Amino acid sequence: MSFLVILLVLWVEKFSAWRLRIQQDGPWLAQLQRLQQGGLQQAPWLCLAILVLLPVLALGLVLILEPLAYGWLALPVHLLVLIYSLGRGDLLAALGPFRDAWRRGDGQAAYHVAERDLALQPEEGAELLQQVQGHLLWQAYQSFFAVIFWYLLLGPMAALAYRLLALSAEHAEQPALRERAVQLRHAFDWLPARVLASSFALVGNFVAVSRALLHELLSWDISAAQLVIKAGRAAGEMPPPVMGEEGVDTLDQLWQLLIRAAVVWYAGYAVWVLFI
Repeated sequence: MSFLVILLVLWVEKFSAWRLRIQQDGPWLAQLQRLQQGGLQQAPWLCLAILVLLPVLALGLVLILEPLAYGWLALPVHLLVLIYSLGRGDLLAALGPFRDAWRRGDGQAAYHVAERDLALQPEEGAELLQQVQGHLLWQAYQSFFAVIFWYLLLGPMAALAYRLLALSAEHAEQPALRERAVQLRHAFDWLPARVLASSFALVGNFVAVSRALLHELLSWDISAAQLVIKAGRAAGEMPPPVMGEEGVDTLDQLWQLLIRAAVVWYAGYAVWVLFI
């Protein structure tokens, strides 16, 4: 069923606006604000338990009750949870204004667009393109690959836990709560980030990825973002950043790299389903 759910998620993502309707974070964010303003400010682990563990346990209860309804809840529940667990926003649409500004060589406009639409703290000059390349790789990873990895490995409860931790790390205002969320997310990211880096090596420049990550692949200290970005740029053989059409082409090359990696994941899981 998992393979069917993923195919349906791709269909929803491509041909409908259901994702925007399903990904309603308002009630969860309101609960986050209440906890931060209430008496649990000094209990970050308890706050995380309420924000992450309780929804995951509630989902687990629904999944346990599936046989009582003859299993008819399984497919829609898995589909809704997986769609909700994907990243927020449209990555390609957000990159559009930057691509236009960079293509015409307007560095000032590209700087402001990166700050406004991509939430970056951009650098001046051609190095800005490298930041946007990293943004593309990281957002694709945390929006799609990490969620799919945990869904295929442990089911919808793990996928939901990953997204709620990501939301906690992004929106928490209390430093202690944000720090705990970041720590747990780092643990969640350790394995899928390395699987994606290995996928990049398979569909890109294997030697370059091996050389770039040889001493850091198993390191706990390197962040998932650093690992994914280094592996993606190495696999895609990114040239030095330049203004104009050639610079924009590097974003297309990275997107094609991500698509090939996704195909490898789907093909590998299909083979696993057939033979297990």
